[in-house]
Amino acid sequence: MQKPDWLIYPARQQEYKMRKVAVFTGTRAEYGLLYWLLKDIQADSGLELQLLVSAMHLSPEFGLTYQQISKDGFEITEKVEMLLSSNTSVGTAKSIGLGVIGFADALDRMQPDLIIILGDRFEALAAAQAAMILRIPIAHIHGGEITEGAYDDAIRHAITKLSFLHFTSTEEHKNRVIQLGENPSRVFDVGAVGLDHLQRSKLMTLEELSSSLNFKLDKPYLLVTYHPVTLASEPATESFNNLLKALDEYKDFKIILTYPNADDGGREIIPLLEEYANNNSKRVLAIPSLGQLRYLSAVKYASAVVGNSSSGIIEVPSFKVATVNIGERQRGRMAASSVFNSNATADGIGAALKEALDADLSQVINPYGKGNASQSILDEIKSVDLSSIKVFYDFNKDNY
Repeated sequence: MQKPDWLIYPARQQEYKMRKVAVFTGTRAEYGLLYWLLKDIQADSGLELQLLVSAMHLSPEFGLTYQQISKDGFEITEKVEMLLSSNTSVGTAKSIGLGVIGFADALDRMQPDLIIILGDRFEALAAAQAAMILRIPIAHIHGGEITEGAYDDAIRHAITKLSFLHFTSTEEHKNRVIQLGENPSRVFDVGAVGLDHLQRSKLMTLEELSSSLNFKLDKPYLLVTYHPVTLASEPATESFNNLLKALDEYKDFKIILTYPNADDGGREIIPLLEEYANNNSKRVLAIPSLGQLRYLSAVKYASAVVGNSSSGIIEVPSFKVATVNIGERQRGRMAASSVFNSNATADGIGAALKEALDADLSQVINPYGKGNASQSILDEIKSVDLSSIKVFYDFNKDNY
């Protein structure tokens, strides 16, 4: 049967000797996860790396982290402003619209053969929408996962349906992507790409970390990141204040507080975080962004990681460090035995933190792999036939 033209990706690999691979990044965390994949694409003589940088990276409010990308030796191909200085769902929806407009122009100028998008953020959805309409094949990383407390869950599955290639973090997630109608021949279980840092990055010593932060780490410390919950009923300010009350019970621990992301509700947390740090300046450090090297180094020496970031579930268990996972944001995500779940009350957080600090984690196994995803992804994006047609994979019918 003849397929409509819009289902057919241009066979660009026949037009260029080098395959142009664009990579989208909109947040500090996502960039850190992509770091070694970016380095491997950059070093490959058969590939041309293009970087599409947007959203939180370009915001003074969130640390202007595009500067770190440049310091790391990457050339930024295009920057797209899309964030409104808003704290509402209406502002987020409008930011998506601005992103689609900006990404359409940027991608038209870039003309990549393929674009890599990681995760489930609203910024990534905007980039994926533009790429799909421009018939640029999308390679999606970390599809098939579940986070029932955030609209990221729906966004993740939407990007899966917009994508041509899929690189999942576990076999279970691979099966879920196939369940969504994606052909098994284009779905690969490679493990979590951020774990490549375990094999390839030289982390700081505790003394180097302390010096870099200009903050004495002369006592046990907790690493804390709390993001707003965008779908479940968990008010940002109330929940974050409960977290601070729980931390007040651990006066013998120092605290590193990182800023939340740009989801609606995040800007309500920032002034609370800053006030808490100012009132406890010898014990608490508030910082917009640690960067991946300092973040993972901080995880290595932390007594526990506290909050509701996906990193606490995906990366932290590899260090055999406990995670206190608060509230509904990550509900449904596969987790190691080193992850201790709590509700968003002060008592619940305090109880989970006590359990986490007392736990023996020597036998913990991280279900997200051991850190060798980048090379597996590279092999596939170099060899995949981008001229093939994407059709729905139906379990109950013959597929072709």
